[in-house]
Amino acid sequence: MGNRLSKIYTRTGDDGSTGMADGSRISKADNLFNVMGDIDELNSHIGLVRAQLQRNKGQSIAKEFSEGLIIIQHLLFNIGGELSMPEYEGVNATHIEWLEQQIDTMNATLPPLKDFILPTGSVLVSQLHVARSVCRRAERQAVLLRQQRPTAIRNTAVSFINRLSDWLFVAARFCTDPKQVSEVLWDSQVLKGFDAKK
Repeated sequence: MGNRLSKIYTRTGDDGSTGMADGSRISKADNLFNVMGDIDELNSHIGLVRAQLQRNKGQSIAKEFSEGLIIIQHLLFNIGGELSMPEYEGVNATHIEWLEQQIDTMNATLPPLKDFILPTGSVLVSQLHVARSVCRRAERQAVLLRQQRPTAIRNTAVSFINRLSDWLFVAARFCTDPKQVSEVLWDSQVLKGFDAKK
């Protein structure tokens, strides 16, 4: 792998195509690369969440949560591997069950959610919401890809992305420190009497 990555530019993609693991070349406009790009962007946002966690060392967040982010980054990278190498299986049902267990564990510590919450709060919480919204976009593109070419993406990968968006939502709540910033609930009354002309 080291030798493979020592040459960063090859010029082979200048024609708008890119090489796959089997040696074939497909257009960079193919929806496959929309999914790959969204997964890569999501992984980068998870990296920002980890960086923000390191800055907030004073905040008491379970060690398992921080370790979970590392695992998620590796699994997202695995999904990228699946997309470029269809014979490779990087995510399976066990990983989805692991996410569900994490969701249940975090959720058990949280107060009941009686209304919609706005995607805001601390920088860490806001970054988790950004990651969640990117994850939803990745899911939409993945579903479209599965409709277009069912063999291009495994069902388990789509399910993992779907469950990860739930994980990120609960994680944003889990990382909210009520002593510093409370959750901001959607208020149906806030726009009553609002005049855009003012």
